[in-house]
Amino acid sequence: MTTNYVLIDFENVQPRNLDILRKHPFRVLVFVGSHQGKVPFELAEAMQQLGAEAQYVKIGGSGKNALDFHLAFYIGELSARDPGAWFHIISKDTGFDPLVKHLRDRKIRVMREKDLAEIPALRIPKAASGDEKLDAIVRNLIGRGQSRPRKVKTLANTINSLFAEKLGENELAALIKSMQDQKLIQVKNGNVSYSLERKNQ
Repeated sequence: MTTNYVLIDFENVQPRNLDILRKHPFRVLVFVGSHQGKVPFELAEAMQQLGAEAQYVKIGGSGKNALDFHLAFYIGELSARDPGAWFHIISKDTGFDPLVKHLRDRKIRVMREKDLAEIPALRIPKAASGDEKLDAIVRNLIGRGQSRPRKVKTLANTINSLFAEKLGENELAALIKSMQDQKLIQVKNGNVSYSLERKNQ
């Protein structure tokens, strides 16, 4: 079975939806900067539940791009050991993109995603039920913390990125309306605010 390695740039992305990896064969490495002394309880709990498949990598020193170099080294080391693996860099830092292109040119299977839910194996099937779709969307939005989309158009694009197959405008509008009907979001003058905790009440 192909191993999927998830390498999280914790200086850049602090995911709160790590639990979505639990039922999949992923190895998770969270790269923590030298000045990051604490991790949120939710992340620590999710890492603990992943057991031996999860580890922290504390960066030994500081400096510009120190974490990026560590992450690149680990991909090189792991790809030499496991050449058929997939690597998923979770970061919003576009500075990784030249590395991704170079590795792919070398036939190393690697992608950069901004969020865990964008990993292809975790994308929502178009045939999922309405509740399954909403649950997955809400989990993703909760995981984004303060970086949730603030405009309806951006929200629609974010939702679309979570699906294995792109949705049509009508399907996206229906999902957003369903979120409004359930009072998970409020839309005013094209701006979006959130009450996502209602989904679990």
